[in-house]
Amino acid sequence: MTFAFDNAPVWLDLLGVFFFAVSGSLLAARKHIDIVGSLLLASLVGLGGGVIRDIILNSGPPAAFTTPAYLVPPVLATALVYFLFPSVQRFTSMLTLFDAGGLALFCMTGTLKALAVGMNPVASVLLGVTTAVGGGLLRDVTANEVPELFNPKSIYALPAFVGAVMTTVLWLLGVFNVLTAAGVAAVVFTFRVLAWRRSWQAPLAVNGWHRRGKDSNF
Repeated sequence: MTFAFDNAPVWLDLLGVFFFAVSGSLLAARKHIDIVGSLLLASLVGLGGGVIRDIILNSGPPAAFTTPAYLVPPVLATALVYFLFPSVQRFTSMLTLFDAGGLALFCMTGTLKALAVGMNPVASVLLGVTTAVGGGLLRDVTANEVPELFNPKSIYALPAFVGAVMTTVLWLLGVFNVLTAAGVAAVVFTFRVLAWRRSWQAPLAVNGWHRRGKDSNF
């Protein structure tokens, strides 16, 4: 049975919002931002990717502004970080783990919604990646951090791309279901966490002598 986005459990999207929102609140805590700023940052990262997705699809007002349930995860994430943060010592690790969870879910939901409205597979993959990385990009820029998307010492978009491709292939084969969705999410999450823990890096934009700091000879 094909797993259409409209028939997907709402909690799949909301869970992705929650994971991203927690990462936003944790970053706010690390930057010593007050609780109002924490809520705003959590909302920005949690809802940003979905808003970008819905605007690109031109499917009417974004779900974040028409469905009140989407406001619950950022509020819940802000409250949890506020009460639990003093006992969380390795909050950088927690931030990365929650961010990876949001990345794994949003690369699927973005791809599925694009496929459901008739976009071609390539465009659907691109929209899935955009949905997954969009919120994190807004979060980092707003908090005056180097965006993970452009961090040469981190692999961020590639796991989302792998997840979007897997989702598209499974959907086209008609075998995308709850079980395979869990498998895709596990692959993306594991890829992202391993890349972070083992400091995997993608090739730089240039090769050879340019990488040794000789670009002044251009």
